[in-house]
Amino acid sequence: MQRFDRILGLLLFLRSGQTVSAEALAQHFRVSRRTIYRDMESLSLLGVPLYAERGREGGFQLLEGYFLPPLMFSQGEAVALLLGLALQKNLRSRPFPEELFMAEKKLVAALPERLQKVLAKSELIMGVEQLPKDLFHPESGFASRETPAGKENRSESRVISVFLQAILDKKQIIFQYPTRNKEQSYEVQAAARGIFWDRNHWYLVGQRSEQPATRMWRSDRVMGIRLIQQSTAPQADFDVREMLGRKWLSSAIEQWSQQSPVKISLTPRLATRLQQDWYYQHATFETVSEEKVLMTFGESDPMIVLELLRWLGPEAELIEPQMWRNRLREELQQMWTKYL
Repeated sequence: MQRFDRILGLLLFLRSGQTVSAEALAQHFRVSRRTIYRDMESLSLLGVPLYAERGREGGFQLLEGYFLPPLMFSQGEAVALLLGLALQKNLRSRPFPEELFMAEKKLVAALPERLQKVLAKSELIMGVEQLPKDLFHPESGFASRETPAGKENRSESRVISVFLQAILDKKQIIFQYPTRNKEQSYEVQAAARGIFWDRNHWYLVGQRSEQPATRMWRSDRVMGIRLIQQSTAPQADFDVREMLGRKWLSSAIEQWSQQSPVKISLTPRLATRLQQDWYYQHATFETVSEEKVLMTFGESDPMIVLELLRWLGPEAELIEPQMWRNRLREELQQMWTKYL
C-alpha cells in the first residue's frame, strides 16, 4: 500500500471517534509502529486535529468536528459502488431517491475519463432481476398501493427516508398503521431503531414508548409518517442482524397458530422439504411416529392451505380445521369426476 493510500485509510479509521492504538494501526496496515508515528506526524503538519493519549491503554483520536474531504476511488471501488446503486435503483421503493441519483452522478464524475463513458449509463451493463412471484403467499389487501416492477413507489420511498432520518437525527416518528383486518388504522409513536429489506419489502424496526419490546412495520403500509422533536433514548443492545433469517416469523406464526390453528399430517420427506421453505420452516414440526410428522401453523385463508395441500399430494392430510377438510373433500371429488 502506498503512503498516500495508507494516510487516507488512517483518517477513515480515526473518524469512528474511538481511540486507536499505534499497535492496532500497525497490524492493520502491515507496517511498523514507527511508520504509523511518522504518518501521524505528517497528518498533524497538514492541520488534521489529532489527539494522542499516552500510556498502555492510549492511542490516537481524531478531534470531533473534523471534516474528511472527498476521496478518489479506484476502478474496482467505483464499480462496486455503482453496482450497489444499481441494486437500489431496482427496488420498488428506495431511501433518499434524489440523493441516490446525485450520488451516482458524483461517483461517475470522480472516475478517470476513459471509464466515465463506459459507466455513465451503468444500467445498460449491470442488470438486476426482479423477485419471482410467491404463489403460496400472495399479497392481498394492499393491491392499490402496489407498484409495477421497475417503477418507483414515491410514497413508500418517503416513508423509508423519513424513518432513516429519524435514526440519524435520534428523533422519534409518528405514523398511521392499519389493523390486521385492514379496515381501520391506529397511531404509532416510536423510536426508530433499524431497517431491513426482505422479499421486495422494507421493514421498519422501532420501539414504542408504552411497549418496550421491539416492533416491526412494513413500510408500504405506513401512512402519514413525520418526525417529531422528541429525542430517542439510545438502545445499545439493538442489532438488526439478530432479526435477519426471518427469525421474527417464528414468534408471529406461533401467535397466529393460537388464533387460527392449522394442523397437517405429513411424511418425514415432505416435512424435511417444507422446513427448507422461507415461510413454513417457522411452523412447528412434531414427530408423531417414524412415518408421520404433525405440522402446526396459523392461517385464516383456506385457499392458501388448500393450494398447499394439493401441491403436497397424497403424503399429506389436513387434520384441522375440520370445516376445511369437508371443503377439500368436495374439491377432490370434483377433480375425480374429470378423470373417470
